[in-house]
Amino acid sequence: MADVVTFGEAMVRLSPPSSRRLEQADTLEVTIGGAELNVAVGLVRLGRSAQWVSTLPRNPLGRMTLDRARGQGVGTDWVCWDDDGRMGLYFVEYGASPRPSSVLYDRAGSSFGRGNGPEYDWKTILAGARVFHTSGITPALGERPGADVRNAMEAARSLGVTVSYDLNYRARLWTAEDARAAQEPLMEFVDVLITTEEDTRLVFGIEGRDYRAVARELADRFGLKVVTITLRTDHSVLRNGWTAIAFENGTVHDDRAYEIELVDRIGGGDAYAAGFILGLLDGDVAKGVRYGNAFSALKQTSWGDFPWATADEVEALIANGGSRIVR
Repeated sequence: MADVVTFGEAMVRLSPPSSRRLEQADTLEVTIGGAELNVAVGLVRLGRSAQWVSTLPRNPLGRMTLDRARGQGVGTDWVCWDDDGRMGLYFVEYGASPRPSSVLYDRAGSSFGRGNGPEYDWKTILAGARVFHTSGITPALGERPGADVRNAMEAARSLGVTVSYDLNYRARLWTAEDARAAQEPLMEFVDVLITTEEDTRLVFGIEGRDYRAVARELADRFGLKVVTITLRTDHSVLRNGWTAIAFENGTVHDDRAYEIELVDRIGGGDAYAAGFILGLLDGDVAKGVRYGNAFSALKQTSWGDFPWATADEVEALIANGGSRIVR
């Protein structure tokens, strides 16, 4: 059994090259992405084992998605097939200051969102796992995915599996009010919450004098063992600052800030989650912050949702990161 089980939808991603607008495009670059699959890929690239649970349509796009997951070494034993459904799509336009990058979803009615697969046997799926991870994107997709999240969390709690949850609020999927109503009841099953200051304010209405206070209030309100908050500073569309902190039993773990020349920021939070979960597996939250922070910074310098950095590159960046050519 894998160390970590993740659950969520993957999509086919289509992007015009060279920062073109969709209206200009005559070709589209194709890749696969999805928050929970991205996390599973990241964990495998860092040397840990992960299973990804989802439902795919039984067509070429579904098979391509499964092949990409397997190609990264992610376990797909519990991926279900839908004979009559469709694959969710999303389109990314890459910006340049002052025009921001933007995302257009075409995922309504997907096999995963409609819940067209069979019921997941969560106690069997999670047997032997150490961490179960999902995100707020999953319950935003429909009634069945929301019910599946709760069932998985209840099974994880009964088996003593740590539950990691990335709040991951998406305003184009649901309102903040709907997100709060659906997710506040889930927090009783969550051990580790991954979030941002902005998502916390929008979904839970929690604000503080700084991000440390926000993390403490989240932990106190929902009885969370660990809260970790990622912090992005937008200097321009193509240059960001990035860091993170974690709150654990009254202690704040922080790390250096990275200045990133962005190639693709999509999936940066998922790379952080993967590195942070690695720290959880090692019983070291401070290590999780360092690894998640460095892994995310590296991920954002390469194209696509998946993080292509290696564990050696992460460790080198943590130790003495620089921009000289590696020869």
